[in-house]
Formats: sequence, C-alpha cells, structure tokens
Amino acid sequence: MNEVFINYRTGDGEKTAALIDQELSRRFGSKCIFRASKSIAPGETYPDTLLTALRHSSVLLAVVGPDWTNFRARLHDPEDWVRKEIEEAFTCELAVVPILDGRKTDRLDKADLPPELARLADLQSIPFDTHDTETGVRRIGDLVAELVPGLRDRTRADSASRPPDTVTNSTRDVHGTAVQSRDFTGDVGGTVVKDSHGPVHTGNGHIYQNSRHVSGDRHISGDGTTYFEGDNHGAIQHRFGEPDRREDDSR
Repeated sequence: MNEVFINYRTGDGEKTAALIDQELSRRFGSKCIFRASKSIAPGETYPDTLLTALRHSSVLLAVVGPDWTNFRARLHDPEDWVRKEIEEAFTCELAVVPILDGRKTDRLDKADLPPELARLADLQSIPFDTHDTETGVRRIGDLVAELVPGLRDRTRADSASRPPDTVTNSTRDVHGTAVQSRDFTGDVGGTVVKDSHGPVHTGNGHIYQNSRHVSGDRHISGDGTTYFEGDNHGAIQHRFGEPDRREDDSR
C-alpha cells in the first residue's frame, strides 16, 4: 500500500521529487512511496495505476517549482495529469501539502489557478531550499511521520534496537588483531600492543616493555600485565593505579 503520493511536473520539480522520494523511501520503505517515474513499471497502464495509487494513499505532496504556474494552459486542461492527481486527492480527502521548490518559488495565488485547484492556494506549504536539501528532506520526512502515524520509521526503529550500553570502537589505524572490551572485574591479563604509532591507552596492569624503540612520554601504572612489542612511537598511557617505572630491558 502506498501511503505517500508525490505529485510533480516534468520540467519543473522532478529533481526535487526524486530527492524527496529517496529520503522517504529510506525512512519508511520504498513500497510506501509512490512517484510515477519510479513506481509505474513498463507496460502498465499509467492512468489506472496513478488513480489506484492515489486512492490508497494518505497524503499527496505537490512539488511546485518556480515555473509551475507558468504552465497555465496545462493547469486549465482537465486532462492534465498534474491537475487530475491533485483534484483526485481533494475528492478522496487526502492531506495535500504543497512543496515550494527553490527560494524563488512564491506561495500559490488563486488568481493563477483554475477554480478546481483554487483550494491549493489556501493550504499551508513547505519551502524547500535547494541549497540545503538535507534539512529540507528531513523536515518533509518528519511531517509525513506526523501525518501518517501508521508508517514505520525505519531509522528510529534501527536506533532503538541497539543496546543502550553498546561498545563503540575507538581504535584507529590498526594492522592485525585488535580486541576491545569493557566493564571487567578481577584480573585481566595479556594485553599485547604491537608496532603502534601515537598514544596507546590500556586498562589496569603491570607494564613490561619489550619495545625496541619507544619515544615520547610514558605514563605506566596499575596491576595485571600489558606487553608493548615492536616499534612504538608517541605517548603510551596506562590508566589507573600508581606508576611503575621499570626501565626498558630491551635497550
């Protein structure tokens, strides 16, 4: 079932329509968003497909570009599909939201519209700044979530499914095996750090350095065991406990 129908005119707003479709499909799923050039398969009868999609939608987003009202002859043509889609949305009592595409696009004026579309000028519109599309599509997505409460926002669902105490990786530029953990109690032994460049931070433990070249400040403390092997450059910090200032026996 299509919940959101994107109405637009080719040559005046199709790029913004595609951007809106992309964002809404990411958040709510592609099957919930109808845009003619994407949703109508080759060989399908588009009049029937369009009307069926409209009647199964909850909201119509009318993308109004800077030249939208300049297509005056088409707007006054009862067979114009941009007009027919909006009229059908009014007939089906869908929520209709004009999207003003670009900074130069003004609010619609009833004087520029046929009587059948005059209601469109009274509807609250959303300006869409083509120089800040990320903000624009996010705002439209938030509005759609409010207008269609039944839609499942997949971005929020994915965020909520992550455990609250998830451990994130802060290790960078690692070659070889890296093991990361959190919230240990008791003895933790055998942390091996090889060929590091820059600061190295580990947990509790005595430090036995088997490094051939160590440069920079060393702050070493704790109980347990941490081994530094290979060529290590930069500050090596071992947190918690009192410093253990054993000399490097490998030099």
